[in-house]
Amino acid sequence: MKVAVYAPATSANLSVGFDLLGLAVKCVDGKKLGDIVVAADFEEQDVNLASSEQPSVAFYGKGKFIGKLGTNLKSNLVYRAYELFKAQLEQLGLEIKPVTLTLYKNMPVGSGLGSSSSSSVAALVALNEFHGQPLDKTTMLTLMGELEGLVSGSPHYDNVAPAYLGGLQLMLPAAYAPYPGAKPCALKEGELTLSLPPVFANWYWVLAYPGIVVKTEEARRILPDAYSRSHIIQQSAFMASFIHAVHTQDNELAARSLRDFVAEPYREQLLPNHQHLRELLFTHGAKACGISGSGPTFYALAPSLEVAQALEQVFKQHYLQNAEGFVHICQTDFVGAQVLTEEEFTQFLQAEEH
Repeated sequence: MKVAVYAPATSANLSVGFDLLGLAVKCVDGKKLGDIVVAADFEEQDVNLASSEQPSVAFYGKGKFIGKLGTNLKSNLVYRAYELFKAQLEQLGLEIKPVTLTLYKNMPVGSGLGSSSSSSVAALVALNEFHGQPLDKTTMLTLMGELEGLVSGSPHYDNVAPAYLGGLQLMLPAAYAPYPGAKPCALKEGELTLSLPPVFANWYWVLAYPGIVVKTEEARRILPDAYSRSHIIQQSAFMASFIHAVHTQDNELAARSLRDFVAEPYREQLLPNHQHLRELLFTHGAKACGISGSGPTFYALAPSLEVAQALEQVFKQHYLQNAEGFVHICQTDFVGAQVLTEEEFTQFLQAEEH
């Protein structure tokens, strides 16, 4: 048996929703901007790749960016996904099957495109499919958040949720207490996120990765520990405006609401040509722009393909720093993680060879 699962790239925060919003994206040219994990039957030839602690799992790594992950198997998120999945099955009285896991790492590490989430989501979905889907959606999402916490320091869902579920996702607080001393309860029972209506469905997200690395921990460390009342009011007003625009399908208002007073003023120092880039993007037709996730990927929102292509050229000329940098014109991916057919997986492998 073999299961190949693709999890798309994601853009977290979208400027206005720090740690609260996440969007799944797909390239308009059909390229897989995301990771693929294959779960297959454990074969005898895989024994040499198995670890002494886990003798019935083997791990292969392939893809353009696999060399960026290091050689420590135990620190790899696909392997950690296996450990979490196995522990969850054991709690249910189920046994994990011997399995060979292969990661196709197509996402640069520390890019602001949800690289770790793409690997985590693809691995957990592949394992769940390989075992006949013993875990439900909420359990899966919880495990994905735990894996993301290994990278960022605490569980976060703004990348894993859209990578898993697709579309635009709004994160919910885990629990709240209606008054001091009250027992905490869920904001919405059994739900960690809310899927928002498809705003910008026909617009384009132009995503540019300059080819440099910004570690999530570093990007979070430079943020202040506290914000002023005026900051909170200002950011809340734009967030409220954005959510209203999403539900009324007002693309223009939604775009104008994509403002960041929480992270970008502090993180712009990590990005090349930041201020000049913003000016160029707006003068070439961008409706909004900002840092994707923790950066250094930068996004620009275009109302048409013609404008998106103009913004693509701006990024290529003024933002890419080396040969590893790239620019992709994308739209919202409403599917999220998906099991690939044999034909789709073969097409992916053929594309990787060229």
